[in-house]
Amino acid sequence: MSEPSVRPPAARDASALPSAAGDASARSLAALVARRLLMGLLVLGAVSLIVFTATELAPGDAASAAVGPDAGPAAVEEKRRELGLDRPAPVRYAEWLWGAVRGDFGTSYVSGVPVSEIVAARAGNSMMLALVTLVLLVPLAVGLGVWGGLREGSLTDRALSAGILTMVSIPEFVVGSVLILIFALHLDVLPAVSFLGPGASVLDHPEILVLPVVTLLAGTIAHNARLVRARVVEVVADDAVATARLNGVPEHRVVLRYVLPAALPPVIPLLARYVALLVGGALVVETLFGFPGLASVLVQGSAGRDVPTVQAVALIVAAVTVLVNLLGDLLGIALDPLRRVPV
Repeated sequence: MSEPSVRPPAARDASALPSAAGDASARSLAALVARRLLMGLLVLGAVSLIVFTATELAPGDAASAAVGPDAGPAAVEEKRRELGLDRPAPVRYAEWLWGAVRGDFGTSYVSGVPVSEIVAARAGNSMMLALVTLVLLVPLAVGLGVWGGLREGSLTDRALSAGILTMVSIPEFVVGSVLILIFALHLDVLPAVSFLGPGASVLDHPEILVLPVVTLLAGTIAHNARLVRARVVEVVADDAVATARLNGVPEHRVVLRYVLPAALPPVIPLLARYVALLVGGALVVETLFGFPGLASVLVQGSAGRDVPTVQAVALIVAAVTVLVNLLGDLLGIALDPLRRVPV
């Protein structure tokens, strides 16, 4: 009688390795996502405390600003009670933070309108500005970085690097001012101020986006193209790329199959950080061009001591920055298998 065929234990263990490794990798990725989310929440909590404390310590008084300079002490005190400013700061902070978590940022001290409505009316314009900039930024930065990295040391690469360094060193408000001087005042082909009438949409007047978008792109493309170029130079020096070229693989296939898959994943989290900086830069650019976005809400709120409005805009900007960084980290991990291996 023949003996039954029995698979050796070693073979069984080997067949189970891929599944076990996959489970461990999934658990590691889930733990990493949980840690990133927890860190993001802690950062937002710290930012909320800083924002609230800063508005508390800022010079001036919201009640005095609300009743006007001619009001007497009794009227100011009455307004303080009406706004709830006579209560302890920790109590007001806890109530404000709980409301912010639920999307309720309170009521404007100046207009009496819910802050969420004021922010929502302008947030769409800011999102449109950031979206158009981002759609142009990614392909341009990656394209310029790859173009320069593949031609390291050439005249083209040196000229591109010099242009990038020049743009990095020029502040956004200087770039914007020069663009206004040339295209608005001298050539008179684009508006210097991004004005929108009541009820109008940015999409109805796309010309008001041109100068703000170009101003934002000038600096952010330079930063991101430098990152991509540096990584492409490292990848091109790898033996796999040299072997592919020696075997006659067309250059465009070398770029798509070898260079980009190896160069982009480690750079993506860094690109996300520069994209997050785009949020803060957009506020500066919006102010420069009078763009009807969140920056105008912030400026008006600061001028009128409208504390709830200032707090809401600051917290929203911080939340968007944390979210973009988190998405950049997770996207970089998803595209880079080595970063998913459990350690």
